Amino acid sequence: MFALTDLTEMTSPQALARALADPTQTPDLGLKRMGRIAWKALPFMRPMMWHIIVILSLGFAMGAVAAFATTLGMDLFTNKVLIGDKIQPMQAFLLGLDDSYVVEAVDLEGAAADAGLTDDQRRTVRTRMLVWFIAMGAFDLLLGTVLRYYGAWVWQNVSQYLRVTMIERLEHLSLRFHSDSRSGDAIYRIIQDSAQIVNLLREAIISPITMVYALVIALTFITAFDALLLLGVALVAVPAVALTVVFTPRIRRRSVASRVAGSNLTSRLQETFAALKVVKASRAERLMLERFDVDSNRALDAALLLRFEMVVLSTLVMFFGGAAVIGLEYVMAGWVIESRPTLLGAWAAAFLGFTLWNLGAFQAAGERLGASLGTGYGMVRVWCMIQDLFIGLERAFYFLDLEPEIVEHPSPVHYPHPVASVTWKGVNFAYEPDQPVLTDVELSAEAGKITAVVGATGSGKSTLMSLLLRLYDPDGGAVLVNDVDLRDMRIDDLRSNCAIALQKNVLFTGKVADNIGYATGASRDQIEEAARIACADEFIREMEAGFDTELGERGSKLSSGQRQRLTIARAVVRNTPILILDEPTASLDAETEHRVLANLGEWGAAKIVLLITHRLSTIRGADQIALLEHGTVAEIGSHDELMARPNGRYRKFVQAETVGIEGASA
Repeated sequence: MFALTDLTEMTSPQALARALADPTQTPDLGLKRMGRIAWKALPFMRPMMWHIIVILSLGFAMGAVAAFATTLGMDLFTNKVLIGDKIQPMQAFLLGLDDSYVVEAVDLEGAAADAGLTDDQRRTVRTRMLVWFIAMGAFDLLLGTVLRYYGAWVWQNVSQYLRVTMIERLEHLSLRFHSDSRSGDAIYRIIQDSAQIVNLLREAIISPITMVYALVIALTFITAFDALLLLGVALVAVPAVALTVVFTPRIRRRSVASRVAGSNLTSRLQETFAALKVVKASRAERLMLERFDVDSNRALDAALLLRFEMVVLSTLVMFFGGAAVIGLEYVMAGWVIESRPTLLGAWAAAFLGFTLWNLGAFQAAGERLGASLGTGYGMVRVWCMIQDLFIGLERAFYFLDLEPEIVEHPSPVHYPHPVASVTWKGVNFAYEPDQPVLTDVELSAEAGKITAVVGATGSGKSTLMSLLLRLYDPDGGAVLVNDVDLRDMRIDDLRSNCAIALQKNVLFTGKVADNIGYATGASRDQIEEAARIACADEFIREMEAGFDTELGERGSKLSSGQRQRLTIARAVVRNTPILILDEPTASLDAETEHRVLANLGEWGAAKIVLLITHRLSTIRGADQIALLEHGTVAEIGSHDELMARPNGRYRKFVQAETVGIEGASA
């Protein structure tokens, strides 16, 4: 967790994004930074850009038509149908009426000089106006429905691009990053925070543009009636802006707290389901439920507090807006009584009949006044949502800002073939700077031989293999294949030539064959041969559908020994020159272990096979044994050679393991 004072000296995107994990700090989210975040989002919108332009254009066109049609319809109904004034030329054209309906002359005060409409003409105007509005309403409903679906398709595609990019970046980050991060936090950022890019389009780009557009239209109509109304609207904006400035930092802080609480809740869920067997075996359901309840209530409270701040600000702004509407309507009522001319007067007579303040003008101006103040209220609401939106996006872009620790060489060399040796030369490595894991490791493994790496827990065995896969890079020294540094090769070439069977038997929901051939494209014959080498074909053929049997989540239908053999088969099917087996037989009985090792020895006669194990039966069969102690190679040799040393460290290690096994058996 970074403090805000740390960020003044650390201006990298990573540091800025990390600040959004501390709910006690108010994030610095100025307009410049918001613009930078919006610019980052642009590449994910670009594939849909033409669709976005179409949606915006149709939206603007519909808004302009709706504003004009509403005002026109109000004039027709109040002044023409109800009062009987003759209609303007534009109105006659739209309704398809002849010149007998049209006002012939307008005096200097803007009043009609000729007689009004007859009763039959008023009914005709009413009927044709209703037909027009029904047709326009049906068209608007149809077009609006299409636009909503069209917009949803566009927004979801944009969100999909961002989610996939985030996953891709996470896959390329080193295990050092993943070991320090909660997977639940990553899940929340990918699913929840990334979804804000959709709201960026709608709330931070389209909505403000649409609102400003609607506000300009409303203010234009208001000004056409009287400039004093425009002044009244401007005065209302002063307290609204002041309140928004005061509440904005509070809303930002609440937004961070809400998203951190949601991330913690997701992490709690992930951890609960991952450890479900341990929870049940320990009868800890009540404890886990209580912890989940606490995290869930914290997330709920944080979300409610965020929305409470938004509601308070919106209510205060609405209060000032409502008061202004009441006051201005009182003023307009006086103008109607006086029959005061509108600002444009006769200039508007060709299109509308609002040359004098009358009932129709009062209603039309009141409608536009309410629309302008309502739009202002809406802009305050959108501003509140934008604060939460940009904080979510910054958290999502955090992953995109991180640079992978493991990077490709700009001019990589070809992976050597055939592989003759793997060498760790003076290798140093530490997860934390002051806690070294490997120190000056010197080790070489040759093709055609099985090399076992043994040592106490925490001695660095698995880390040694991780360096060979280039999941990490050494802090000092080098890992070599045929005397070529791994950092000089393509990462894909390197990992495609190494196979690993992990101690954690990770399986996936799906068929047995799909699990063995995972990400290899292996044929059914190759999959079945790999299963035979791993002694997995025996129990597979006893299953209901054999290799086509569906496994439960993480292979829950299988025993630990069966899962381990499938993991070994998955490594074997890749048929790579280097095979890494991390505790490959820990869950196997002695007989099965012997057969699996015999098969692996025959299959890997020309390969480099590396074993990480504690089992003495597995160690004895190795051609070379390297004992790791405190991150360095203490002894190396065959089992017999090392046991022949009276005070050898390997000998003491074996004796300690033997005593431990006998004690456990007793």
